[in-house]
Amino acid sequence: MRVRRRLRITGRVQGVFYRDWFTGEARAIGVEGWVRNRMDGSVVQGSAEMVQAAIAKARIGSPASRVADVSISDDESADILNGFVKRPTV
Repeated sequence: MRVRRRLRITGRVQGVFYRDWFTGEARAIGVEGWVRNRMDGSVVQGSAEMVQAAIAKARIGSPASRVADVSISDDESADILNGFVKRPTV
């Protein structure tokens, strides 16, 4: 069963290679989705185990980041996800 979650990652996560780092981690896990700098965070989709692994990585953060919090909510958007990408900042 596939699950889809929206993560809002706060703390020192901009300008510290977080998006590139998380993109690599998410691809290694095999989840689909995207990450970008904006208020509503990232979207990840995959098996429940894969999504939980991505959430655990999001809490750790890149070496230079300082993650304060990762809030998690269901994502019901109609976006079609294919792989994991870093989207432009909006």
